[in-house]
Amino acid sequence: MPATSKLEALLATFPSILVGYSGGVDSALLAVVARRVLGRERTVAAMGLSASYPGAQREQDRDVARQFDLHVAEVPTDELSDPDYVANAPSRCYFCKRELWSKLVRLAEERGLAIVADGTNADDLGDHRPGLQAANEFEIRSPLAEAGYTKQDVRDEARSIGIPIWDAPAAPCLSSRVMYGLSVTPERLGQVEQGESFLRAIGVQGDLRLRHRGGEARIEVSPSEFPRVRRHGERLAAELHALGFECVTLDLAGYRRGSLLNGGEPMLELLAPST
Repeated sequence: MPATSKLEALLATFPSILVGYSGGVDSALLAVVARRVLGRERTVAAMGLSASYPGAQREQDRDVARQFDLHVAEVPTDELSDPDYVANAPSRCYFCKRELWSKLVRLAEERGLAIVADGTNADDLGDHRPGLQAANEFEIRSPLAEAGYTKQDVRDEARSIGIPIWDAPAAPCLSSRVMYGLSVTPERLGQVEQGESFLRAIGVQGDLRLRHRGGEARIEVSPSEFPRVRRHGERLAAELHALGFECVTLDLAGYRRGSLLNGGEPMLELLAPST
């Protein structure tokens, strides 16, 4: 019989749980293991639905839920009605998570679920994550971090139990692509979603971001993907111009987390001139 993992041992102490099921491997592992340990009736995977949540991500989440027989609740959220969120300061994530957790805590209370939890892992604790403040205010638990799981630990355990997205790239909300100070709107979120979908369609692998900088679409991918992006430069130009961008650039520093917070201007390659 397989040894009990640290996560299983911790979850076994919970009476019941509602997991903020965001679609990444972290929350997927938490929901799947909780389902196994606590059973379907004592585990709910709650998806917050909004314009910042990509449609492809929703379908991926539903596929994983079907595979592991998760009890899913889909909860519409309305962060785009909050002027503080729309203003898109570096604290934007706080207002998003405040809206999400207010809805999910209420749902947990209605269903008699004792614990509300997120997929924060130990590596996340040192990042710029204003959303963690909102989680603290609502007393949201982070079982992965509590069990000491790093991102690699999460991927390893997810792989071992057959979660198909164990190696999927990180996929934060679409609003994280919009330059700070540029208001978040459904139209801009749609531009980002369609642009990134096109990059995937031409075969770009691994982490990618299409940073919305007003008239500029700035592409961040792994340097190993630069040749593919350049090879499809004309198609990219046509697609992104049609979406409303005036110019398209490739960030020669490559993909990195938190680039919107970094000072200085990276070297850029112009893929499509201004229209």
